[in-house]
Amino acid sequence: MSATVLVDAGGANLGSVRYALERLGAEVRVSRNPEEIATAERVILPGVGAAASGMARLRERDLIGVLRGLTQPLLGICLGMQLLYDGSEEGDVECLGLIPGTVRKLAASPATVGSPTIRVPHMGWNTLRFSQDDPLLEGIADGAHVYFVHSYAAPVDERTLATCEHGSTFSAVVRSGNRYGAQFHPERSSTLGMRLLANFLTITA
Repeated sequence: MSATVLVDAGGANLGSVRYALERLGAEVRVSRNPEEIATAERVILPGVGAAASGMARLRERDLIGVLRGLTQPLLGICLGMQLLYDGSEEGDVECLGLIPGTVRKLAASPATVGSPTIRVPHMGWNTLRFSQDDPLLEGIADGAHVYFVHSYAAPVDERTLATCEHGSTFSAVVRSGNRYGAQFHPERSSTLGMRLLANFLTITA
């Protein structure tokens, strides 16, 4: 059994996530093998890009069924988090259906008196606001700054652990049972991002 498997779905952040985990001393394997993913102690689904192409890659590699069947801890990062939801407005695509809800496009807006321009994609450092305590966020303070790159975002609901605001408020960290998601890039978020990854490595089924 591999302790932690990174799903090789072609995401551009695959290498940087692996490097971050190895710096934490984790035993990590990158795999597109359904059996290896199914038997891992925990699974991470990274991703960058569009929902439709992300789901197409999972389908081509015969990974949709195995990801839907996982009972061990699963962490989606950036696009990987969005793919955990029922669907995405981006291409009106059906996603994995592991977390209820639809991912929707962030709204851009011009500058007005007293308000800055809201640009999409949302790119750069922004603030986490905690909605509820969870072991995934242990050691990370409310108000922490982390690094985002995205144009679509998940709704705020009872599964939201932390929010962020960019024009509107969206879910930045979520949990539904053993399924977790981080919209920001922990591998690019300095010590706070490393802490989130370290926390995930301690979570067991």
